[in-house]
Amino acid sequence: MASQAPPARRGRPPRGAGQLTRTRIVEATLDVIDRDGIDSVGIRAVARVLEVDPKSLYNHVDGKDGLLDAVAEHLLGSIELPTRSGDLRTDLRAIANAFRDRALVHPAAAALVLTRQLASVAGLAPIQAVLEILRAAGCAPAESVHVMRTLLATLIGTVLREVNAGPVYGTSDTDGIAARQAILEQSGLPAVVEAAPYLARFDRQAEFDYTIDLALDMVTARIPPAPQH
Repeated sequence: MASQAPPARRGRPPRGAGQLTRTRIVEATLDVIDRDGIDSVGIRAVARVLEVDPKSLYNHVDGKDGLLDAVAEHLLGSIELPTRSGDLRTDLRAIANAFRDRALVHPAAAALVLTRQLASVAGLAPIQAVLEILRAAGCAPAESVHVMRTLLATLIGTVLREVNAGPVYGTSDTDGIAARQAILEQSGLPAVVEAAPYLARFDRQAEFDYTIDLALDMVTARIPPAPQH
């Protein structure tokens, strides 16, 4: 009679568990998000990317929420925070530019920083930096939080618009601009016809700069000027 295979050893770690790190899991989760969007993230989807047993991920993250928290923490923690100059507009603009640089690497994941409640120092560091700038400018704590949230929502919306710009926002291609402008000028809508040359064109950098300027105008208008001595 043929001998039977020996039973599996109890306590043996799941396949691939010894090779996993939180960094590898975050990178695999970002691969899923980049390819299929945030809604596609899950333990099994990430395990397929890593080619490991799904159970092995639970040694590092607590299910889907843990994956999303880890990605949000990574996005915020990887921002290279600039040295403060002491000027409100300069410092907030510098952080906005640093955030955009990181968000454009994985734009589909950018919205996670609005929806996850992080507790780590790395994840909270950019929030700390913005609040410090606002408080130093004389903004009260409650107002600082409102301003910080508004700036963050504006930044993420601008990044998402930048990477998903469609016909409503125009194009940067010369032939495309001309074709779109012709269509708009034939609409018969006076305001649209008048603005057709501008509606047909979409310059990502110019749009970002304009949006940040507008947001910073709002911030400076809400913060009372420092008392003169």
